[in-house]
Amino acid sequence: MESNQMNRRTFLESVSGAATYMASLPLLASLPTSKINAPFQIPLGVFAAYRHAEYLRGLGCTYIEEAVGRFLVPGPNDPDFTMNKAQLENLKFPIWSYVVLLPAEMKTVGSDLKHEEALLRTELALKRAKECGSSYIVFGSGGARNIPEGFDRATALRQHIALCRRMAPLAEKYGVTIAIEPLNKGETNFINSLAEGVEIVKAVNSPKVKLLCDIYHMLVEEEPASEIIRFGQHIVHCHIAEKEARTPPGEKGDNFRPYLSALKQIGYQGGLSIECFHYDNFDSQIRKGILELQKQISEV
Repeated sequence: MESNQMNRRTFLESVSGAATYMASLPLLASLPTSKINAPFQIPLGVFAAYRHAEYLRGLGCTYIEEAVGRFLVPGPNDPDFTMNKAQLENLKFPIWSYVVLLPAEMKTVGSDLKHEEALLRTELALKRAKECGSSYIVFGSGGARNIPEGFDRATALRQHIALCRRMAPLAEKYGVTIAIEPLNKGETNFINSLAEGVEIVKAVNSPKVKLLCDIYHMLVEEEPASEIIRFGQHIVHCHIAEKEARTPPGEKGDNFRPYLSALKQIGYQGGLSIECFHYDNFDSQIRKGILELQKQISEV
């Protein structure tokens, strides 16, 4: 009797297991083979002048990130842009994104608005970014959006949203996404968290106005990695640097794994750029930074 019961139990368990396996087949079949049990990978880039492109390609970077004013030159000096674009076409190392959309004097909030000037600069930048085959322009510009002392915060929010709503059709026209970048309070007093960035994104409601996640600013603001999971559906691009002095990974020994793990959990497929502004030795620090970042990504 005991033998019969065991045989029956074994049979039922095998049938149940087979049913579960068969039910999973359509789901597995719908996934690309490369996604099944694939290690987490993020295309890596560096914010740097394009003259470093050849070196960065040699380090295994997928792209470089440039500055709007330095590379796209959204002003009357067209020969500079023509020269930059020729260099890009010759080297064929992609620029995925650009930072510093607006200079500090081009105010988006307050009593001295410069919205028309901002829109002219934005359209030219978007047009030229498209010509360069680029995907994103980062809208951080902390000085431009800093709320003047004593100015009503709710009014500033409405002003900034109004400008972003006028930028959105331009981004859609040229097929380049504007990525709203939250910054730490040491750089601006407005849009200092992913939640505040998402407030702008939702208010604009455009497929070409999305969110940038900057892990450096998150660390400075002590913003937990869980916020990446909370707002992951809006994130299209990422920056990273160490907290203390905005150095590349590996200089101070910062542990980015919780944030990288959060990106993995949301199935993030965008780029991750090391964004620092000062180096003692660019070549050696960036080489070390890329290796350390690759190591930490492999461990999540």
